[in-house]
Amino acid sequence: MKSLQATQNRLAQAQEQIAILEHSAFEHFDPIPFQYKLEESSLYPLRPKEINIFQINIGKMCNQVCKHCHVDAGPDRKEIMDQTTMQQCLDILSAHPQFSIVDLTGGAPEMNPNFRWFVEEIAKLNRHIIVRCNLTILRANKKYYDLPEFYKKHRIEVVSSLPFYNKDRTDRQRGDGVFDDSIAAIKMLNAVGYGHEESSLKLNLVYNPAGAFLPASQTELEREFKQALWNDYQLVFNQLFCITNLPISRYLDWLIQSGNYERYMDKLINAYNPAAAANVMCRNTISVSWDGYLYDCDFNQMLELTLACPSKHISQFNIQQIQNRDIIVGQHCYGCTAGAGSSCGGEVV
Repeated sequence: MKSLQATQNRLAQAQEQIAILEHSAFEHFDPIPFQYKLEESSLYPLRPKEINIFQINIGKMCNQVCKHCHVDAGPDRKEIMDQTTMQQCLDILSAHPQFSIVDLTGGAPEMNPNFRWFVEEIAKLNRHIIVRCNLTILRANKKYYDLPEFYKKHRIEVVSSLPFYNKDRTDRQRGDGVFDDSIAAIKMLNAVGYGHEESSLKLNLVYNPAGAFLPASQTELEREFKQALWNDYQLVFNQLFCITNLPISRYLDWLIQSGNYERYMDKLINAYNPAAAANVMCRNTISVSWDGYLYDCDFNQMLELTLACPSKHISQFNIQQIQNRDIIVGQHCYGCTAGAGSSCGGEVV
């Protein structure tokens, strides 16, 4: 009963956030509906292109509680993908080779007790695997200390959040001690070959702005990060991905509580870029939740907006229905279409 009540509470919270985004909690603030912008750009309804990324959230449990987290992840979250659902994902991947990339996320995906088994089974299917690692998990417990070697063995691309290249800004966004642990974790990854130019082992970092503003140029920030991390710690990485904070979950709460919601939404709307809208990640990605439901993207997943077609769960998977669906859009989509655009792989323009 407690589990059911928790699920109902989270669903109610998601519905409340949708109401805020779509209808506005502020009587004097009347933002332009995102659909109108797509119509002006001749992109509505937004439809999939070639779908080649299978993104799977294997659990919301995390060893961190980050202020910007759109998943609302943390140590208290109990939602974990079970092995039965994982096997359903593997069956889909086996039957559909068009999914060339498998993107594992969370929470901290490594905290799922079947994480290593799942990675090994995906590797047998010869897919490119991405793991969204928060870095500090590598230092959280001895059972995670060998993860860099495990990643190396399976040629996994590691994508990790590092809000900034100094301690103060990182710890303010992600918690005390996170920066030092992150630096130590990058050293562990560098030691086995990750992040070096001559290596095929990719280590990419993710930057999210700490306040109510859009990220700066990805190219310029990458240059700054590389110079600072090398000069101060002799660390290397491959690319920096700049991701715009979307107004959902903890970040939406912060925007409202700090009085920044209207100003931030104005920034997103005024920065709308048709070229970014044409290349949003929901056009080539399917997002799978920890309990097997299907979504256009990770953000729609957090708002409980399942696919607008009969294939709403992995047990109902039909690639034709999924390929021919209309993508669900809302005000939060302005975050992915502002400026150079934003996706799980950084800028899209």
